[in-house]
Amino acid sequence: MAIGPVQLIVLGFNHPNFHGEIIEELERLRASDTVRVIDALAVYKDAEGELEVEHLSNLTEAEAVELGTVVGALIGLGIAGEEGMVAGAEAGAAGDAPPILSEADEWDILGDIPNDSAAALVLIEHHWAVGLRDAVMRAGGFRLGDGFISPLDLVGVGLMAAEEAEALAALETAEAGSPS
Repeated sequence: MAIGPVQLIVLGFNHPNFHGEIIEELERLRASDTVRVIDALAVYKDAEGELEVEHLSNLTEAEAVELGTVVGALIGLGIAGEEGMVAGAEAGAAGDAPPILSEADEWDILGDIPNDSAAALVLIEHHWAVGLRDAVMRAGGFRLGDGFISPLDLVGVGLMAAEEAEALAALETAEAGSPS
């Protein structure tokens, strides 16, 4: 199976207030063939740091069987104890194995989730970028790096007003849920 560029996005929620808007937007992007959610987990971390994990997905049943549980394998998260480890290993997510996203990547995904909060870990395939990636490869190119640019950094190059960037940056970071 050919697969487009894949990105893991981790979204934090201090006080989750879900009304289906996120899933609706992901469904809209899927319907337009812009992105496909390969796998998604909702992770709840209580005040003591204990994790509760729920698997989420907008894959068809056939796609889910083909891809298995991917996010858990990437971050080394075994879901549902020993029973989950067995099921995860059979699906491709070795529950007690070290994470594929290693310490060398310097991203402790589960450690970055604050206690008494929640996070959505969404593994997205960027369908829109397949043609671009293939053209770059045919030209002998390769990825050197990638990342989202903070709205605050866009002020300096004139793409956003300072007030708009500050408001958007607050929404995109933990500042939005912090008491003032």
